[in-house]
Amino acid sequence: MRTVYLAGPDVFLPDAVAIGIRKKELCAAYGFEGLFPFDNEIPLNPRGERIDRLIYRANEEMIRRADLGIFNLTPFRGASADPGTVFELGLLVGLGKCAFGYTNTTEDLLDRLKRADRVTFDAARNMWQDSAGMAVENHRNADNLMIDNALIEHGGYPVLRHRAAPGELYRDLTGFEACLRRAVEAISRAEDPARTAGMMAAAAKPRAERGA
Repeated sequence: MRTVYLAGPDVFLPDAVAIGIRKKELCAAYGFEGLFPFDNEIPLNPRGERIDRLIYRANEEMIRRADLGIFNLTPFRGASADPGTVFELGLLVGLGKCAFGYTNTTEDLLDRLKRADRVTFDAARNMWQDSAGMAVENHRNADNLMIDNALIEHGGYPVLRHRAAPGELYRDLTGFEACLRRAVEAISRAEDPARTAGMMAAAAKPRAERGA
């Protein structure tokens, strides 16, 4: 069973553990084992090391153990994705592993930046710029070009965009489940179509039959 690292700002939700359990249940329905950061048990530490350092090490080890990753790139505390999630995406693709990502907003990065800052178009330079006079990229991407293209290069798909209800911005798992389907399809193309067809058939069963 392939393992999937589950990254995203949903770890900061008050019900993060419940969200993690639901994500892992969906992974199992598609034939994967989900690895959620809260699965890590941080041991008592007699040497007095910082807790944040121990969390970092545990998450890095989990990323190294995973076969692939699914990343929640919904904008978090600003116009772009959570920086910790983006770091984990970079680490995973740097290890040569497949990555899939989703966001619960459908806007381009430029449109979000226009609300977050005074962004204007400089006709002389034929480019957008922010209030500090710095260039703002406009490639119609969901986020920074390095994020969007990392997913295309290392998973075969762009960021999946889904418009969630405002109150469900970090809880809506529609895009997450779509990424699971993409992962199954990617495995099918690369390795074993017969095995993948079985995974998709199992995932398509009614939840009652799956025990969900």
